[in-house]
Amino acid sequence: MILSNKRIGVLFALAAWLILPAAAWSHPHMWITYEMTINYDKGMVTGVDHIWSFDDAYSVMALEGLDTNNDGKYDQAELEPLLKVNMDGLKDFNYFTVAKLGSETLQFSPPENARLEYTNKVLKLHFHLSLVKPVFSDAQGLTIAVFDPSYFIAFEPEATDAVKLAAAPAGCSATMIDPEAEKVDAQSQKLGDAIAQQFGGAAIGFGSYKTVALSCKKS
Repeated sequence: MILSNKRIGVLFALAAWLILPAAAWSHPHMWITYEMTINYDKGMVTGVDHIWSFDDAYSVMALEGLDTNNDGKYDQAELEPLLKVNMDGLKDFNYFTVAKLGSETLQFSPPENARLEYTNKVLKLHFHLSLVKPVFSDAQGLTIAVFDPSYFIAFEPEATDAVKLAAAPAGCSATMIDPEAEKVDAQSQKLGDAIAQQFGGAAIGFGSYKTVALSCKKS
């Protein structure tokens, strides 16, 4: 399939901002609503499943020209070029996902089961990240954050049921920490700075992202 210049521009729309300098933006230029499912297996936290819903403006731009058979739908074959651009670009930014155990940053394996879907006029990206080294579910200080430290993208959790636990032991829970709704103390600011540094930037406005804290009662 031969791609027109316009089509190429659309496919690389996401990649364009990914190569911009890591300067802080005064306001976001893209909005993503996220859902995550934290995966457990045999008492260990093993990874996370992401679902990102893109804003209307990006969805319209990204999908332009992709309906090659003009049936008014977007199947996996039509979405594959856009998916590849997204995943290739996100790799350099660790998929905007940071998991920490106390002060230690945890590493993820390459993403799996990545796919795009367009339903109810919403473009969604699905993918799974596995921890290289699973963590005991009752470990203290386990957190996961999804955010862009440059604030080019505003990540916001789904209004309801943004975080789910899959196969978690009894007594496990996830708490969404919202710095905008709580007083930011020195410890939480330090956490924000530490997470932001994983992307090579500085924390700009700790309230621009939320953190999921995971905990399980010791048996």
